Amino acid sequence: MAEKYNASNIAIEQILNYIKSGEIAIPEIQRPFVWKPKQVRDLIDSLYTGYPTGYLIISQSPNMKLKDGTLSEGKKIMIDGQQRVTALMTSIMGMEVLNADFEKKRIKISFNPLSSDDDERFKVQDNAILKDKKWIADIADIFRTDFKRGSFVSKYCELNPDMDSDKLHDILDELIGIKNRQIGVITLDKELTIDEVTEIFIRINSQGAKLNQSDFAMSKIAANEKYGGNMLRKAIDYFSHLAVQPDWYSDMVKDEEFMKSQFAGNVKWLKDDKEDIFDPNYGDILRVAFMAKFGRGKMKDLVSLLGGRDFESRDYKEEIAEESFAKLTDGVNKFMNEFSFSSFILAIKSAGFISTKLINSQMTLDFAYALYLILNNNKDIDKTQIKHYISKWYVFTTLTSRYITSPETMMDIDIRRIEEKGFLPYFEELEAANLSDAFWNVGLVQNLETSAINSPYFNVFLASQVHASDNSLLMNGTKVCDLITTMGDVHHIFPKDYLQKSGITEKSKYNQIANYTYLDTTTNIAIGNKAPNDYFSTVFDQCESKVAKYGNIVDIDTLQSNLQTNCIPKEIRGMQAADYEDFLYSRRNMMAQKIKDYYNSL
Repeated sequence: MAEKYNASNIAIEQILNYIKSGEIAIPEIQRPFVWKPKQVRDLIDSLYTGYPTGYLIISQSPNMKLKDGTLSEGKKIMIDGQQRVTALMTSIMGMEVLNADFEKKRIKISFNPLSSDDDERFKVQDNAILKDKKWIADIADIFRTDFKRGSFVSKYCELNPDMDSDKLHDILDELIGIKNRQIGVITLDKELTIDEVTEIFIRINSQGAKLNQSDFAMSKIAANEKYGGNMLRKAIDYFSHLAVQPDWYSDMVKDEEFMKSQFAGNVKWLKDDKEDIFDPNYGDILRVAFMAKFGRGKMKDLVSLLGGRDFESRDYKEEIAEESFAKLTDGVNKFMNEFSFSSFILAIKSAGFISTKLINSQMTLDFAYALYLILNNNKDIDKTQIKHYISKWYVFTTLTSRYITSPETMMDIDIRRIEEKGFLPYFEELEAANLSDAFWNVGLVQNLETSAINSPYFNVFLASQVHASDNSLLMNGTKVCDLITTMGDVHHIFPKDYLQKSGITEKSKYNQIANYTYLDTTTNIAIGNKAPNDYFSTVFDQCESKVAKYGNIVDIDTLQSNLQTNCIPKEIRGMQAADYEDFLYSRRNMMAQKIKDYYNSL
């Protein structure tokens, strides 16, 4: 069996030279350095004392056929160890790194040759160290090729009479010896598949961190300057950061190079965006852009295409890599477009999904946005109907949990079938196969028998209430949507304490989602732990007395309508703990019917 990787020990100086020469690409070098200065100090101390510092993992891309017919050696990309190498480059080689504020700065590590076993040898440079003659303020000075050791030793010993010059020479030898320290390097075979690379990474990585295919794709993107990958990487990172933290824009503009790029205008609008329905991370952006532009659903295919893979001939060609970068760049730009993004969010919200509380699958959201971009680019699709199509597709795929198990496989199938058959015929085919009477009358009712508060079926039920602009239970004028987006919360119709005292003590029983409804806080407090037949009888009575005790409804027709919209069976007025199972069964059926009516109305 062929070796999947080669393990070797290489001197730190040699590794840094490989990085400087570009023989090994370190994608993270253009990203903000996330290590704290103390971590850099600890790394240098570990190397000085000879402690292990882990492996660097390098992935070698396959050789690529250039346009002139010659072969280009596959680029080596460091996929694990970027932060450690960046720390060495700033502390030993004196290179500036991009910090969290997007300012280029050095992290300077100081060294005390006079330190005893109880003292710190290394510290992060500060003002106190600069005033203390015992400290070598910046070890990078010692590693410079033009370092004049003789004059340095003379001056140091003059300032520090306790130091013997011969001893200082020995200490400097030990310090400079850091560059000769061996560090483990694992180079993965260039013939490995993406899945094999991921598996090996997981097995080798001592922290147990996972390398997913989005990470791998981002490394390939960032390492490719020829086709603008380094700037594309920034665009993806910056968009996902701004989506979560719009105020960060003031830091982003410090990156002057990016602000001159084609992407700057497409992310600027996020500085004023307060919407949080869809805050995509870099994996979401890549996935959506890839599906929309390439008509494929598996991220490992993107990694292969960025490397120039020809799926028919099974070799690697420069023109495929160039075309793939161009398509992905276009896809990312379309993803980030303010009109497209905002219109997609509007489609999701118009279906009733107005809060992240109702979003239970990011993959489902990703595919819906990819579909939006595909339909928007299809001249045969009525543009006025796209919002309607997206709303319905999103609800359909949520209801059927389409992208929960093996999501990439299902996405790949759907994206290809839509291309082959056309969206509308394919969607109609899926509805006929998945939304039969048996689904609505049996399957969905059974799916609603759960205590998972983030159940997609309960989320769709709440979305149906938002879509219908329903009043919350026992209230006229307070909408379900108001409670979802403000301080409201779900509460038990059969109070939990009441059920527990009645002998129903299983959490999975009293926390059934069919026992949940949105109630305003005042009404919930007033109800307390009363039995349904107690407080609902009072609600019916207050329609006679016109004095509201629970909620604010004092009209019988309004009450009957309110119970119907909240799927409360009419028998609730007389129900006690013994009727709990009957209540759950009736309400699940009512909820399923409401969801069906809602879906058909979209």
